[in-house]
Amino acid sequence: MIDVHSIDQLAHRLATLVPPGLAQARDDMEANFRDVLAHGLRRLDLVTREEFDAQRAVLERSREQIIELERRVTELETARKV
Repeated sequence: MIDVHSIDQLAHRLATLVPPGLAQARDDMEANFRDVLAHGLRRLDLVTREEFDAQRAVLERSREQIIELERRVTELETARKV
């Protein structure tokens, strides 16, 4: 899931860039920044680090199985030629 703390930090940093004359609107702008950032990140269809690591592990296991199957096929082909 999206790290809410990071979104809050970025929204706060954006709000601090608001000119001093608009300080009264700063809180509203920070909330709006937070909502826009969260919505934009959700649209990116990102995965969590845990999901990424799980899929990586599945891919590594699949790769190992393919290597083992290729080795066995080569063995069988060699044995058949003899």
